[in-house]
Amino acid sequence: MIKLYLKQAWALLRQNPLFSGLYIAGTGLAIAMTMIVAMIYYVKLAPVYPEVNRSRTLYLENAQFTDGNSTWQSCLSYTALQDWALRFENVETISAQYASWQFTENAYIQPADRSGDFRPQIKMVDPAFFRIYAFRFLEGNPFTDSDLQSGIRTAVITDDLARRLFGSAEGAVGKFFSLSYVQYRVCGVVRGGSYLTPRSYAQVYLPYTVDPGYRYPQGSGLFPYLGAFSLTFLVKDDAQAKALQAEVKDVTRRLNLEHKGQWEMLLWEQPRTHTLSVFQEWPAQEFSFWAKVRYFGLMLLVLLLVPALNLSGMIASRMESRLSEMGVRKSFGAGRSKLLGQVMWENLLLTLLGGLLGLAIAWLAIYAGREWLFFLLDDYAEAVPEGANAYVSGEMLFAPLVFLCAFVLCVLLNMLSALLPAWMSLRKPIVYSLYEHR
Repeated sequence: MIKLYLKQAWALLRQNPLFSGLYIAGTGLAIAMTMIVAMIYYVKLAPVYPEVNRSRTLYLENAQFTDGNSTWQSCLSYTALQDWALRFENVETISAQYASWQFTENAYIQPADRSGDFRPQIKMVDPAFFRIYAFRFLEGNPFTDSDLQSGIRTAVITDDLARRLFGSAEGAVGKFFSLSYVQYRVCGVVRGGSYLTPRSYAQVYLPYTVDPGYRYPQGSGLFPYLGAFSLTFLVKDDAQAKALQAEVKDVTRRLNLEHKGQWEMLLWEQPRTHTLSVFQEWPAQEFSFWAKVRYFGLMLLVLLLVPALNLSGMIASRMESRLSEMGVRKSFGAGRSKLLGQVMWENLLLTLLGGLLGLAIAWLAIYAGREWLFFLLDDYAEAVPEGANAYVSGEMLFAPLVFLCAFVLCVLLNMLSALLPAWMSLRKPIVYSLYEHR
C-alpha cells in the first residue's frame, strides 16, 4: 500500500511541477537552516578527530584568588601543579597546558627558503596531552617526560606544517626549524586537526618547559597558586567524573582553610565537562539547563513553524482542488484514515526530497562559511587566525546522527504542515466534495 501511495505521489509531483517545486524549495530552506545549527553543535560536541574522548574529558581553566583587598583571576601556577593539582586520584590522565604570550602570540617561524616569517598556532603541553587527544602520528613520537623535565627544544608538528617547512611530511623527524630564531628539533609529525576542534588544535606542540618563566607565579606574588596553567582531565566514566569534581571541591575547601586570613581560592564548579564548556562561555558564568532548552526550543520553533505555516497554506489550497477526487474515493468506501494516510505519504515524499535539498544546501553553507559560521552562535565570536586550518572533515558532515536528525526534521515538518489541512479537508461530507467537481 505504501508503495502505491509513493507511486501516486510521484505522479502528482510530475503533474504539478510548480507546486512541487515551491514545496520542495520551501522545505529545503527550512531544513537547511535547522541543519546548519545542528551541524554547528554536532562539530562542537561529537567525538571527532582528534577529540574522540570528549564525553570523558573535563577542564579546569580558571581560578580566582582574593585576599580581601585585591582579586586576581587567571589559572594555576607551576607550584599548584606540584603541590596538589596533578595529584588527584579519581582520574585516568591529567594534562597541563601552559599559556605563554611569548610563544602563543609573539612567536614566528623563519622558514629555510626565506619565503617570509609566519606565526604558527602553538600549544605548550606535556606528554599526557597526547594520551588524552588521539592524534595519529605519521612519523616519530611525542616528546617524553624526560624531554619535559630537561626543557629540551623539541617539537611535534602537523603534516601540513611539515610540508610547508620541508616540502614533505615524510622524513621530517630529526630535522630542525627556526622559531623566533631558536632551533627546535622535530620529534614527531601528526595528522593535523581542524581549528574547529580548538581544545587540541595547533600546528606546533612544544614542551612548556622551553619557556624559562613557566615556574614563576603571576601577579604581584601575593598568591603562590596563581599562574598560567590549565588542566585537562580524562576520566573513565560519569561516576569517576563526579568523584573528581567532589575531590576538587574538597581540595579547594582544605586549601582555603589552611590559608584562611591570607587568601581564598575560587574554582566555581570546575572541572567542567566538555558539553558544559560548549554552552557556558566561562566557569563563573551562571548556567541554566532549562534556559538553554527554552532557547533552542524557540529557535527550532521559528525555523520550523514559520515555514510549516506557509507550506500548510499551500497544502490547504491543493486539497481544495482535490476535493472531488476525495469525494469519489469516499463514495467507493475509502475511509477517512486511509485517505489521510495517502495524503501524508504523498507530502512526506515531497518533504524528503526537500530534506535532501536542504541537507545539500547546509553542507555547501557549512563548507563555504566554515571560517565564521561555526562561531556565529558564540557569545563572543572570533575570527580564524591567519594560517590556521579550519577544514570540515567527512566525519563532521556525513555522520549517521546528522542524517537521522535530517530525517526526523523532515517527518516533523511534514506533520506540522500537512496534517491539519488534510484532516480539515477530509472532514467535509461526500456530497460537498462531489459538488466541488462542478
